Amino acid sequence: MNEADFIKELFQRNKRCYGNFPDKELAESFMDGLFSFLFASYQEKFQTETALSNHYTNLRNTFSALIFELLKNEEKVEANTKLFFDALPVIYKQLLRDAEATLEFDPAAKSIEEVLIAYPGFYATAVYRIAHQLHLQEIQTLPRLLSEYAHSKTGIDIHPGATIGEAFTIDHGTGIVIGETTIIGNNVKLYQGVTLGALNVDKAHASSKRHPTIEDNVVIYSGATILGGKTVIGKDSIIGGNVWLTNSVESFSLVYHKSEVKVREKVVFTDVLNFVI
Repeated sequence: MNEADFIKELFQRNKRCYGNFPDKELAESFMDGLFSFLFASYQEKFQTETALSNHYTNLRNTFSALIFELLKNEEKVEANTKLFFDALPVIYKQLLRDAEATLEFDPAAKSIEEVLIAYPGFYATAVYRIAHQLHLQEIQTLPRLLSEYAHSKTGIDIHPGATIGEAFTIDHGTGIVIGETTIIGNNVKLYQGVTLGALNVDKAHASSKRHPTIEDNVVIYSGATILGGKTVIGKDSIIGGNVWLTNSVESFSLVYHKSEVKVREKVVFTDVLNFVI
């Protein structure tokens, strides 16, 4: 294929795909604007109620423009915009409870403002809750764009389809993966490097529950990997660091690896040790 034919084919393909995806940069700008709307008052970015109201109106217009590219129907756009912004007060209250839970749990957190503005785990949770609402509204692609934006900024990968309860806490967070069909209860705490994943990636299982269920009041420490749609971590359990689980554990369980320390003896080697690198 020569250069001209390649460019022509690429153009035609892009033309066919145009309109099936929302504008990526606009989606990221919307997410930043929405987070600012919800929490910038803690930084006094909006000095008057009118300024905040105008920002809200701009957000609604931006959202409508984003989903119009997907729905191509003004009535559906209007209905979905109303549904999303009607849900926003509930999402906001959920996020405040998430932030309060983090402040209560993390000895390093000094104020609610610090959690809201400076904690990557809270930001990833905020984007998840917004993307999850879009997922519930069956809006395609946009939820994933938002979750991947949060992933790029925080290193935390939460699928919009996951179900996460109240007072959710992520400490540090880098490397956390939460799969699409994960169910997480209330007052759950995760540390960095936790994976809540599937046992396999077979496309044939796309419509089944592939990821674990984490019940209320569970703490999962760094590096733990929990896999499988039938795997249930019972309430009030503690999962230690670097644990690998593919089976359920009962409520009030403590699961951990016991480190073994062996002090070497002071032995004089009779042969020279040769190392080849």
